[in-house]
Amino acid sequence: MAVMGVHLAADAFMVCLAHALSTEREEVMGLCIGEADSQIVRVDSVVMLTRSDKQPDRVEISPEQLSAAATEAERLANLLQRPLRVVGWYHSHPHITVWPSHVDVLTQAMYQRYMDEGFIGLIFSCFNNDKTTKLGRIQVTCFQATNQSPEGEAPMYERLEVPLYVKPKESLSSPCLDALIHLPKILSIEEQEAYNKTLESQSLDLLTRTHNGAVYTKSLSHIMEVLTGPLIQSLESRLQRNELKIDSLQKEKEELLKELES
Repeated sequence: MAVMGVHLAADAFMVCLAHALSTEREEVMGLCIGEADSQIVRVDSVVMLTRSDKQPDRVEISPEQLSAAATEAERLANLLQRPLRVVGWYHSHPHITVWPSHVDVLTQAMYQRYMDEGFIGLIFSCFNNDKTTKLGRIQVTCFQATNQSPEGEAPMYERLEVPLYVKPKESLSSPCLDALIHLPKILSIEEQEAYNKTLESQSLDLLTRTHNGAVYTKSLSHIMEVLTGPLIQSLESRLQRNELKIDSLQKEKEELLKELES
């Protein structure tokens, strides 16, 4: 059964975009959590995934990561009392077109076969410039895979574009906020794993080891500069706005109580 439309919550869209913009050298990936009824898929939150092998043109999701995402969906379902589950995946296309590659379509077909027929894929194309205006642009597409081969022949999958609607939200949900806060940690873990692999080699000289350590330190500093710092500032501003809103509501409450007493 083909999906007729995907409703992506605005806060989940923001988290996916922040993840996609976190690096322009390799693709990043994650899983979408939401619910599906009839032919509409709703995405309410995402789970960012750690990359075991950084590649500029492809990403892979391990069975362990799928299991962990399913556990997180179950936790959120119990917390929010909603039938949430893993409904799709997303990944980025830095410096390339938004359209899925042949590998992306085959991967999508595999998920639809083994996970769910309604499983959807999202691609965020970023770090591209418009050819006319020379301005940076970000593109998003939603797709599924469809078999175009006649019955009885080897499957030949093609991209099936799915209408995508970003649904406004008044505030950032707790699951999306948790995912956003987790982003610097995920990137730091990836850098640490890459650095630890260099330590496994016993043939490296002192100069090379020192260089690798300096690169690792520079990578962590870059994460703090472009992600952790701005994220802390954003959360502090959010806290100030919430405190002002609480004060305003408290004053309104006091005025209403006075009117009731008079």
